[in-house]
Amino acid sequence: MPGLHHVELWVPDIEAAAAPWGWLLERLGFEPTQQWPQGRTWACAGAYLTLTTSPNLSAADHDRRRAGMNHLAFDGGTSDQVDALMAAGPAHGWTLLYGERYPHAGGPDHYAGWLENAAGFKVEVVADRTSG
Repeated sequence: MPGLHHVELWVPDIEAAAAPWGWLLERLGFEPTQQWPQGRTWACAGAYLTLTTSPNLSAADHDRRRAGMNHLAFDGGTSDQVDALMAAGPAHGWTLLYGERYPHAGGPDHYAGWLENAAGFKVEVVADRTSG
């Protein structure tokens, strides 16, 4: 069956990465399923996201502007739920992006917020089409 199975993000410091990612993923309905010294996994709706510190990292810095992944986009529920998540994000290690154009930075028919963590990973949280 088609669909996303999992995403694995390599991070230079699992302890620094786990708190902001854990807060965000759990707020979005993911549940923690695995934890080991170099990694953490959260799952939702048959897919999972893993953060891991690999000994094979070629560099410690993530740059979303280079070739590769720019951002992950998540379903955020209603527009009120997206608003609440965006408001709470900074207290949990996330910085609001495009705040001057929130919630329509993606266009007038797209209700979403964008966050970036200290390591430079960007996420988009999208409201249901019927709520925004």
